[in-house]
Amino acid sequence: MTGWQTLLHKEVLRFWKVAFQTIAGPVLTAMLYLLIFGHALEAHVKVYDRVSYSAFLVPGLAMMSLLQNAFANSSSSLIMSKVMGNLVFLMLTPLSYVNWFVAYVGAAVIRGLVVGFGVFAVSALFTDVGFVAPLWIVSFAVLGAALMGTLGLIAGLWAEKFDQLAAFQNFVVMPMTFLSGVFYSIHSLPPFWQKVSHLNPFFYMIDGFRYGFFGASDVSPWLSLAVVGVALALIASVALLLLRIGYKIRV
Repeated sequence: MTGWQTLLHKEVLRFWKVAFQTIAGPVLTAMLYLLIFGHALEAHVKVYDRVSYSAFLVPGLAMMSLLQNAFANSSSSLIMSKVMGNLVFLMLTPLSYVNWFVAYVGAAVIRGLVVGFGVFAVSALFTDVGFVAPLWIVSFAVLGAALMGTLGLIAGLWAEKFDQLAAFQNFVVMPMTFLSGVFYSIHSLPPFWQKVSHLNPFFYMIDGFRYGFFGASDVSPWLSLAVVGVALALIASVALLLLRIGYKIRV
């Protein structure tokens, strides 16, 4: 293996060794959301024609789990290495900052995709969800996981202890995820909150992802793709810059 492939392999093994916690746990959480919200609101909420509310929830829950776990993978790996003091061993290798970026974000994408697929596979046991545009599904899944893996990389570099990372996740990632249209269509919101939702990049990731299942969305999938692509490019540029200068790594 080359250097970045070895680091990628190590990062994948890190979460795969505790798959019951890193994969099965998020899938179970998503299923609880589906069963509780689907059972409670099935007869009261109608979003798209010929689509049940439970089916509407499945893509949102799969994407929400994908995004949260992609972020958690890269951020937790970096902060654990910094706190435990073993990051210095990685710094001794001849890996470039691009190698670091590809390995950490690549592992985050893999974990996110595995969790997202797990949520969808288990959901298929409870509700019927088809595919209309699989290419859109794959595109938004990969781009969304890469974006959140990159954001997790930045959070891991910035945080110096677990409390700071938890604050970033609880006050930034979690609210933006839950307010992105996972459980509802933004057309059901008042005009002011619809405008606020359009400022949330997470909304475009979930809305574009959902389009691949139903062929219907709140905004054009091309607009969603453009927003997600630009956001990923900007965040990746920041992450690469921080890695290049050794932000909070080199002391």
